Amino acid sequence: MRICRFSVADQVAFGVVEGDGETVVAINGHPFGAFSLSTARFPRTEVKLLAPVLPSKIIGVGKNYADHAREMGSEPPAEPLFFLKPSTAVIGPGDPIVLPPESTEVHYEAELAVVIGRLCRRVPVENAAAVVLGFTCANDVTARDFQRGDGQWTRAKGFDTFAPLGPWIDTEIDPADLRVVCEVDGQVVQDGRTSAMLRSVAELVAAASAVMTLLPGDVLLTGTPAGVGPLAAGNTVNVTIEGLGALSNPVMADD
Repeated sequence: MRICRFSVADQVAFGVVEGDGETVVAINGHPFGAFSLSTARFPRTEVKLLAPVLPSKIIGVGKNYADHAREMGSEPPAEPLFFLKPSTAVIGPGDPIVLPPESTEVHYEAELAVVIGRLCRRVPVENAAAVVLGFTCANDVTARDFQRGDGQWTRAKGFDTFAPLGPWIDTEIDPADLRVVCEVDGQVVQDGRTSAMLRSVAELVAAASAVMTLLPGDVLLTGTPAGVGPLAAGNTVNVTIEGLGALSNPVMADD
């Protein structure tokens, strides 16, 4: 099932994207509990897809691909390297990534994102799948100059618009070996597979939930493969994950 969040006629609702992706059916209730399909059906061309969730927090994990760790000049960390992005960084498909004037080096980072489905804490690895609602595409946009200079990552990861998510949540896809591709203006700049992650989705859920309580709708980013690089005003950046979908965002300067 593909669960989306959408707007139509100034109303915002959760829905289900049906088989061919051309129809959105609004749901009664919300996706973090029991829900049913309503009679309200819309052609996808008549709705605006929004970020599929508005999380209380976004938990990122740094250097979860060995090739990316090495391109950043370091070895993979011995423990998961977690950081937080604020909920105010979230944007949806088609929304612009806004380049802050304070930074001169903003990078894309294509990632598989995990959407948590229920309140949980200290989840064993073997039970992790039970607390996951599904998966979506993410772009962990980063001000690389601030990341290097600050010594910690809050500013670098936290600007408004630095967490594009979408286009929907896939509740059935197997995250073990998916192709993750990033394109800037149609040119492939990242091309990796989730099978190369140093720690699996289940391991990351277990490790993150050992630190903090996870709430329904929270998002866990799983790391990015090698190939990160700069964005410039006028670019269009696409994150495509095999079998899941594509997330596209234009890039603009902050006027």
